[in-house]
Amino acid sequence: MIQNIKQFQNLEDFLNSQLQFHQVLHITLSRREIDTVGSISLGYALSNCNNLTNLNLYLNGQEIDDQGAQGLGYALQNCTNLSNLKLYLINNKIGAIGAQSLSSGLAKCTNLSNLELYLVSNKIGAIGAQELASGLAKCTKLSNLALCISCNEIDDKGVSGLGYALANCTNLSNLELDLNYNKFGVIGISGLGFGLANCTNLSNLTLKLCNEIGDEGASGLGSALASCTNLSNLTLDLSYNKIGCQGVQGLSSVLANFSNLSNLKLNLEGNIIGFEGALHLGSGLAYCTNLSNLMLNLSKNQIGDQGISSLGSGLANCTNLSNLTLNLNNTLIGTIGAQGLGSGLENCTNLSNLSLILSCNDIDKIGVQGLGSSLSKCTNISNLVLDLGQNFIGNQGAQDLGFALANCINLSNLELYLSEYQVTSIDVLTFALANCTNLSNLKLDISYSQINVINVQGSALANCTNLSNLILNISCNEIQQIDVLGFGLANCSNLSSLTLDLHENQIGEEAVLSLGSDLANCKNLKNLTLDLCKNSINANGASGLGFSLAKCTNLSKLALNLSKNLIGDQGVSNLGFSLAECSNLSDLTLSFRQNSIHDVGASSLCFGLVKHTNLTHLTLNLQFNVLSQAFKVESKLLKSKRLVVFKFNSFL
Repeated sequence: MIQNIKQFQNLEDFLNSQLQFHQVLHITLSRREIDTVGSISLGYALSNCNNLTNLNLYLNGQEIDDQGAQGLGYALQNCTNLSNLKLYLINNKIGAIGAQSLSSGLAKCTNLSNLELYLVSNKIGAIGAQELASGLAKCTKLSNLALCISCNEIDDKGVSGLGYALANCTNLSNLELDLNYNKFGVIGISGLGFGLANCTNLSNLTLKLCNEIGDEGASGLGSALASCTNLSNLTLDLSYNKIGCQGVQGLSSVLANFSNLSNLKLNLEGNIIGFEGALHLGSGLAYCTNLSNLMLNLSKNQIGDQGISSLGSGLANCTNLSNLTLNLNNTLIGTIGAQGLGSGLENCTNLSNLSLILSCNDIDKIGVQGLGSSLSKCTNISNLVLDLGQNFIGNQGAQDLGFALANCINLSNLELYLSEYQVTSIDVLTFALANCTNLSNLKLDISYSQINVINVQGSALANCTNLSNLILNISCNEIQQIDVLGFGLANCSNLSSLTLDLHENQIGEEAVLSLGSDLANCKNLKNLTLDLCKNSINANGASGLGFSLAKCTNLSKLALNLSKNLIGDQGVSNLGFSLAECSNLSDLTLSFRQNSIHDVGASSLCFGLVKHTNLTHLTLNLQFNVLSQAFKVESKLLKSKRLVVFKFNSFL
């Protein structure tokens, strides 16, 4: 039988409802809607809902203190038929006494099978955690539990108490435990491990333990998890825990016990695992032959070439991987490490989705050539994210990488980050990428690279005829000329969404007129984001750009940033009248900050904008101009009855 779900977003509406008839109840209150008195009233009303089986309470960001939590706890004591409970109390003022009251209520809900309890950013402390544990220990029918109590100043005693409570929940199959940013260490982890070792039916486990557990705590956790042999999905967040080689060894050795493990997320960012730790981790991963999804974050560890190569050797055994995310940012990888990692990935021939974050390392053109050569053998990859920002690959390395990726014949989505002085010519890369003819989505970031001319890229992109979404970030360079950028884009006949970030270059009137003329040929564009902030565009340039954009008749969404240029009253006025020709525009964002615009220019702009017959969303930023009657500008725009969303900013 389908039960009727009752939903309330106002406390008074719920208080005046027929309480005794509710079975499935969802209550969501906006931020700071209730205080202590309100939560007591809510609790009293809930206590009369005797037939409740499912209850969702979303009370985040309220003013609920211990007394208010007592009211909620009292209500739970009377809701003995509950089987599903979601209680969200994030960012309130609940302390140990309030936690004790909630615990007393939970202890009466002995039929609970699914519980989500979110008490993030309260003040329950160690005593409150122990009290919660005593209530949870009596919920022995739980099969699914999410307990999120990060940022609560819980120490070793509190975490140990939770561990002993979990030992009674032997029917758990799914457990999420978020204890990030508390005050426990080795002793707390030991107690928690005691409980986890008894949860032998777990198939899905998520642990977030960002504290200072160190090597001993990590090893102890590994030993406890050894009993959870039925795990198929495991997520461990152990970032910033001062874990070294021994701790990683303890964690890695247990991976051999998880023969059913298909999904693993392991976050070890900001530890001290070193190359030996990476070696142990690689050895452990080699046993996970059934893994299909792996997310591994080793960012900000001094692993080096030897460690990364060992990690690659381990991954070579994970031949069933279809989805892989590796974050190796700032890990001292050089040429040998990049080549070693690539050699391992060569064996992962079933990969369809790959994200490699290799930024802030020491990879040169030889290293990226080796990596690219290996990736070219992963011919099943359809989605690739490759971040090589802040390395030393150079123009030749970028070109070789592009040609290598062309062998990934199934590649349809590519994000490539080469920012921070990687290349000095965008053309060498895009010429190579032109061979990736199946690309439908491309994001290319070559910001901060001292590029001064774009003159080949257009014709190269002309080969990517299947492109539907393109994002190019060429900001913070020295570009003065954009000769044939749009020529290639116009040949991308399927291109419907385009983002061009050219802010902080040296683009003037001639270049922006050329760009606009080429964009006018992109007849199928529906969404366009164009950032030309902090260039040298004058009134004629802005007017010409507007004239060209008016020819993009299919545009429905446009974001145009011309802040910190020289467009003045004439430029902004002509833009307004030109954009009025884009009859299909429904969503428009314009930023003209710091452009010497006066009241007359702003008024003319508005006169053009109000002519839009389909415009429903408008955001206009005229900060740091010379407006003395900004309220009149705003008033003109508000006369457009069609606007659903309107945002106007003319002041600091």
